[in-house]
Amino acid sequence: QVQLAESGGGSVEAGGSLRLTCVASGRTYEWMCMAWFRQAPGKEREKVAFTDVAGTTYADSVEDRFTISRDKAVGTLYLQMSGLKPEDTAMYYCAAHRSSHCPEDSKLIHYWGQGTQVTVSS
Repeated sequence: QVQLAESGGGSVEAGGSLRLTCVASGRTYEWMCMAWFRQAPGKEREKVAFTDVAGTTYADSVEDRFTISRDKAVGTLYLQMSGLKPEDTAMYYCAAHRSSHCPEDSKLIHYWGQGTQVTVSS
């Protein structure tokens, strides 16, 4: 089992920045996919950013504004968000998957955190 705990969400004005942190514990491995997803009210959960053996990938909507990084030594995943927009408002979830490649479909993800809310006002 893998436990994931997110922190760092909050309310900011458009153009602001936030840094999300996800601490992983349990049976984690350096080769495992780690990712951030988000879900806005009334919408499906969507990919934000992945880090796996293929490198890092981002959703088109956050490319050049968000940066995913990982400290494997301490089992921590980060998401640095800048240039935030109101459409970035959502619950952000940390995810881990027992594979070296991250699936695009959130339904296939093995482990989830409880989420941290990000609200961006215009």
